[in-house]
Amino acid sequence: MRLAALADIHGNWRALDAVLADIARRDVDRIVNLGDSLYGPFDPRPVADRLLAAGWLSVSGNEDCCLVEAADGSPASRMARFTLDRLGPEHIAWLRALPRTQPIDGVAFAFHGTPTSDARYLLHEARQDGSMRPRAPEEIEPDLRGIDASLILCAHDHIPRVVELPDGRMVVNPGSVGCPAYADEHPIPHRVENGSPHVRYAIVTRTGDEPITVDLCEIPYAWDAAAAEADSRDFGNWGAWLRTGCVP
Repeated sequence: MRLAALADIHGNWRALDAVLADIARRDVDRIVNLGDSLYGPFDPRPVADRLLAAGWLSVSGNEDCCLVEAADGSPASRMARFTLDRLGPEHIAWLRALPRTQPIDGVAFAFHGTPTSDARYLLHEARQDGSMRPRAPEEIEPDLRGIDASLILCAHDHIPRVVELPDGRMVVNPGSVGCPAYADEHPIPHRVENGSPHVRYAIVTRTGDEPITVDLCEIPYAWDAAAAEADSRDFGNWGAWLRTGCVP
């Protein structure tokens, strides 16, 4: 099995196109999308149309749920309204049907945040000083009780990381396709910074009984054009995040 794991596209079609071009040069059996696909300061239709046409295995992220809730009449942020106004009913139906968790071929298990919450980080936690601290394997294990798959795929914090648990299970966060840095207020004010504007995704390879290997990929794309589009929508610091991979 050779699997490409993508996550947190956030409507950034330029970044997604760069990933797909890179994947096309590799021998990949399937692609898995780990959620937060459309919510962002870009026209979401190109990404939405690609995802619907591709039919990849996908799970729901916290921002996907926000869009569905907003479509159902719940209070929504300006960005959620911006995204929804550019989507068709077929896109909302696709979001609504996404599962929160998904087993893959009996050997892997996918979700966005943790198995029980799409809004919690699994591999990192926010510190009081606003930085991100990697969680140790013994801190991660309790969140994964009952999951027997040898490969576990997660997302949400946009930070690429591979963790091998003491029992041999491998946990992979591929990082974010569409957003290399951000600031958030929940659960406490914090910032996520990858330090460069590159697209991030992962290639996971498993051959028979051999150990799983993971290639955390970083590739360039037209990030200045993406940042200019975000600037034109007047959505705070998104332009700076996209250009630098840092939070001003």
